[in-house]
Amino acid sequence: MTPVDSAFFSSLDLAGTAAFAISGAMLAVKKRMDIFGVLVLAFITAVTGGVIRDLLIGAVPPDAFRNWHMLALTTIAGVLCFFGAPLFDRFRYPVQLFDAAGLGMFAVSGTEKALHFGIDPIMSGALGIITGIGGGIIRDVLAGRDPIVLHPSIIYAVAAIAAVVVVVAGHAFGVQVATLTVPAAALCFFLRVMAIYRKWTLPTSPWAKS
Repeated sequence: MTPVDSAFFSSLDLAGTAAFAISGAMLAVKKRMDIFGVLVLAFITAVTGGVIRDLLIGAVPPDAFRNWHMLALTTIAGVLCFFGAPLFDRFRYPVQLFDAAGLGMFAVSGTEKALHFGIDPIMSGALGIITGIGGGIIRDVLAGRDPIVLHPSIIYAVAAIAAVVVVVAGHAFGVQVATLTVPAAALCFFLRVMAIYRKWTLPTSPWAKS
């Protein structure tokens, strides 16, 4: 990976971190947590997926703990949400929209980092999905609600899978991953947002009881 590519994906990680931190902080505000709870949920939401990925591929210590940048970024996001929640509430679904942005960026960057470490492309895609959904799962559990990724009424992981497929397919055909980053992340964001606004769903078992 060239220095330019490394800087590009570091920027992508930071952007995803900011988006996920806002989604975690806004959920904490809506759950009436104090400022410490808001900051904790912002940080946990933003770094959990990446930490899991790094531990699994042997990139230790994880990026989130190599320096203070991610902690500072999530703290700023948490403080902004704590004192300026009405600004973010101008979006119709602030938690879910920022979560969608983070999901796309982390799914792509997670897949790319796994590929860079020599992981099999299919399993790199799996690690990209874990990177994308890990923080949201922990966020929802700590906030006392069902994880969105397991909720039948909203497409979530499928959007991340779509982005990962674009990256892995491009890698298989020798396309520079950086070239596919924006289209892949945008595809994930588009599918997720459409699922939110259009109420797209995945099928449930015909034997499921209401």
